[in-house]
Amino acid sequence: MNILSNWLRTYVPGIAVDDLQLAEDLTLRGIAVEGVHDLGSDTEGKPNGHLFEMDITTNRVDAMNHYGIAREAATIYNLPLVPFDTALPAAQSVAQPFSVEIADDAKNVCGRFTARVLRGVTIAPSNGLVAEYFALLGLKAISNAVDASNFVLQGMGHPTHAFDLDKIDGGILVRLARKGEKLRLLDGTERTLEADDLVIADHSKALSLAGVMGGWDSMITPETKNILVEAAWFDPASIRRSSRRHGLHTDASHRYERGADFNACPVANARVSKLILQSGGTPEGELIDRIVPAIAARTADRSPIALSIHQVQRHLGTTLDDQPKQSALTAEIVRQYLTALGCELTAHANSADATFAVKLPSWRLDLEREIDLIEEVARVYGYNRFANTLPTALPVMAHPLAAAEAAVRTRLLALGYSEAISSSFASEADGATFRAVCPTASGAIALENPLSDEARLLRPSLAPGMLAMLAHNLNRDVREARLFEQGSVFTGSQELVVESHSLSLGLAGEMAATSLHSAKDVAIFELKGVVESLLSLFAASPETLGRSAAAGLTFSNDAPAWLEAGRSATALLGGVPIACFGELAATQREARKLRQPVYLAEMDLDALYRLPLRRATAREISRFQAVERDFSFTFADAVEWRCIAEAIHALGIAELTRLAPVEIFRDAKAGSAGSYALLLRCVFQSNLRTLREDELNDWSARLIAALTALGGSIRR
Repeated sequence: MNILSNWLRTYVPGIAVDDLQLAEDLTLRGIAVEGVHDLGSDTEGKPNGHLFEMDITTNRVDAMNHYGIAREAATIYNLPLVPFDTALPAAQSVAQPFSVEIADDAKNVCGRFTARVLRGVTIAPSNGLVAEYFALLGLKAISNAVDASNFVLQGMGHPTHAFDLDKIDGGILVRLARKGEKLRLLDGTERTLEADDLVIADHSKALSLAGVMGGWDSMITPETKNILVEAAWFDPASIRRSSRRHGLHTDASHRYERGADFNACPVANARVSKLILQSGGTPEGELIDRIVPAIAARTADRSPIALSIHQVQRHLGTTLDDQPKQSALTAEIVRQYLTALGCELTAHANSADATFAVKLPSWRLDLEREIDLIEEVARVYGYNRFANTLPTALPVMAHPLAAAEAAVRTRLLALGYSEAISSSFASEADGATFRAVCPTASGAIALENPLSDEARLLRPSLAPGMLAMLAHNLNRDVREARLFEQGSVFTGSQELVVESHSLSLGLAGEMAATSLHSAKDVAIFELKGVVESLLSLFAASPETLGRSAAAGLTFSNDAPAWLEAGRSATALLGGVPIACFGELAATQREARKLRQPVYLAEMDLDALYRLPLRRATAREISRFQAVERDFSFTFADAVEWRCIAEAIHALGIAELTRLAPVEIFRDAKAGSAGSYALLLRCVFQSNLRTLREDELNDWSARLIAALTALGGSIRR
């Protein structure tokens, strides 16, 4: 935006520095002046000052005008700020005030509405300062009534609007539009309104799209004799929604979208009225001011903030102006700065530290906490006036999950998987299809302002992102892809978002078949092995878990619908789902135009991280000979390896150091259908002595008895 230095100086006439120094001082305080242009002199040789090209951040809507920047200059140089002259000619008395109401359906989006009736006005070209400043700013002058609104917008930053009073039917009603309602705007276009568009209407029709643009039917013309001046406060989100829906970005909507000053409405109304009345006319009755208390409470009447001078000094540290053992940022300096910015400070009487209750100005909605006020003190004091000091050295604390995350990452990299990162957003279709393995809450979280239709939700699962990354690789002729991602998934509601950690595995490409399994089965068993391998990093290996039925690792065929039925499974840790894995369902593969099978796994890392990480321990190698004994048994297919391992470990033979299946085979010709043969190798060893033959025979007998009790029979 553009600012005139001469206009600024009318509000702070005591500024002693030149325009270049003023621009530099403002920039050092965060009110950035990007360019300074000399405007030369007028016809009488009087300097026109300079044009400042400003870059004002969106949170500082209070500085998007001449008076707001003048307030900053007055604070910097400790000068008085000239107040606005809002005195008007004596008003004509009126028996019945003009009707102005805020409808019930609009009271959450229109917090204040002021209106003033002007009678017998004269519509003429603007002159004086209005014409002079408009020419220097390059603004188009239209008429004194229209230009008055634009002049006040440039001067104090609050939007206003003037209606032709004789074109208003009955009175003003601020309400929500009716769906399908038509409104012709000042730009000549006719708009079809939605039910949540806020309009200023009379008793029969809509007159303007509130906070965005006025209407054609009530605009000021050369024949206008009576005017209604409006200045209001509208909810930023409502104005932003209407502005974007109708593709209209105006100077008014730009301010309203960022948060207007609730208390500026009466002042802005008076300023516009005063300018219009300079060409003739008189006000009728008093200012009509409608206020919604609930909105006033959260804007202009916010609760005071406690500010401690000790905290100011602690956060900001040493300044170049500090005296020995005394900070330059005293209570007097802090009070001076904040008071100049519009705050009202009340000292706490019974406080060991200098503490103030700070009432915030209505035009600074960006101030919410004590640290915001401390930042304002630092900004006005000047960041360049603080000493260059290093921060206090603090111990580096590792994140509680850092070791577990590193262990999982290292294991997956060792297994040949590459780490990848996908988007944190998901489409509504993916949100309805995919869910986390074991979410702590249900429901997908919708974004209020999504980037696109494909990113309307926070992702409830890592699977959609993994599928997108696998497809990206396969579409670029990558023959084999193994990917993993550790990330957060989100469930719950907008009021209570639950974030949890999850792990996703993706496998696609040309798998090599084995003598026992097809290529498709190999991929599924690989994912199953990865799940078991990750569990072995923690105090939850399949063998140790298998000793307890309550905490055991089991597998169920009850997998999510996005995995192919019969070719997927769910891993249960203590009866609770911890992972699911398998082949992607054909419907999902076709929807994503994948021409080959894709295999996915997703694991609940929060459940995994609740287990203690297994510590690697070293033990002394025995100096005594190990003894191997092989046992050949036949078991029914229903007897799983887990059952065999549990039965042997339950014997409690401390010298049994290793247990492994050496061979598994079936001989259909020998009539062994429904059973399998197992060659089991056991290794016995002691760290203290050489094992005796009678001990080995005893252990072998106990082992044979345990396996026979499982239904096994010794092969002869």
